[in-house]
Amino acid sequence: MGKDYYAILGVSKRASEDELKKAYRKLALKWHPDRHVDDKQDAEVKFKNISEAYEVLSDKQKRQIYDTYGEEGLKGGVPPGGGGGSGFPGGMGNMGGGGTTFSFSSSGPGGGFAGFNPSNPEDIFAQLFGGGLGGLSGLGGRARNSQFMDTDGDMGNHHHGGMSSRRPNEVTRPLACTLEEIYNGCTKKLKVTRRVLDQAGAVSTSEKLLQVDVKPGWKAGTKIRFQKDGDDMGHGAQDIVFVLEEKPHPLFKRDGDDLKLDMTLTLEEALCGFKKPVQLLNGKTIQVSNTSVIKPGQISRMAGYGMRVSRQPNGYGALIITYKIQFPTSLTPSQKEKIHEALTQ
Repeated sequence: MGKDYYAILGVSKRASEDELKKAYRKLALKWHPDRHVDDKQDAEVKFKNISEAYEVLSDKQKRQIYDTYGEEGLKGGVPPGGGGGSGFPGGMGNMGGGGTTFSFSSSGPGGGFAGFNPSNPEDIFAQLFGGGLGGLSGLGGRARNSQFMDTDGDMGNHHHGGMSSRRPNEVTRPLACTLEEIYNGCTKKLKVTRRVLDQAGAVSTSEKLLQVDVKPGWKAGTKIRFQKDGDDMGHGAQDIVFVLEEKPHPLFKRDGDDLKLDMTLTLEEALCGFKKPVQLLNGKTIQVSNTSVIKPGQISRMAGYGMRVSRQPNGYGALIITYKIQFPTSLTPSQKEKIHEALTQ
């Protein structure tokens, strides 16, 4: 019995193009082999089946052949005249048009349909995510020159065989951003120079402008991949991979989704209370105050005032304030007497 493409994607036989695309994106992200270090082989099989199911069902003509003849008929080929009952005279001799097409054999001997050969799953993945999805962002829906984003640093790092071994060489470049840029999100445009070696042995150069849409809350180490936009010196075009780096901030230090802040108080402020303004990364100013006694090294935690959480549109970490007490370098006898009186009453 052949594969049930509808069951693989978890959709009904009446699923629309949008429903198919939504199902594919969800499952492809879940089962991409680079997310499965411990069960990579199983993930590769699932990822391949998911891609194959989407490639067939998203193309009207392939889908109609599959609905009529099943997987065996789709891959084995329809004999001449065999497709007449389905509204395709001559056994599907012309397969042009309809849906997103990758590779599909046209016809066999005598005008029959020669059979369907699934495309490279990575090509389909690049095609679908070239236009952007959540944390994945691309440039105009290009099939192979797309961004491949990894917010956890757990994708694109494994080259131990399987699908990942087919990736071309890559060149890595840092993408430095301020905490403000990462908190609010920003767009970076980067000019790259590409070298290409032709068949005559000559090297030509060209410039290209790449755009990276930094999403709010991304973490240091996030990778943005532009496939085949690098040099091609005769061994296949390189991928360009930008790795997000956080520039040091004069006030805050990031710790995951939290922001850490050291606040210095005078001894008077530590003992009698204080009220200090703090400008956040979004430009707003809040007042931090306390009327109780503050000890050196004491910590205050303010929920909701930390970094943006990339996978939660309305999520924020905490602002963690560590207090440092500035003691006077000397005291007059009169000051000592007054302090002694105040503390012994």
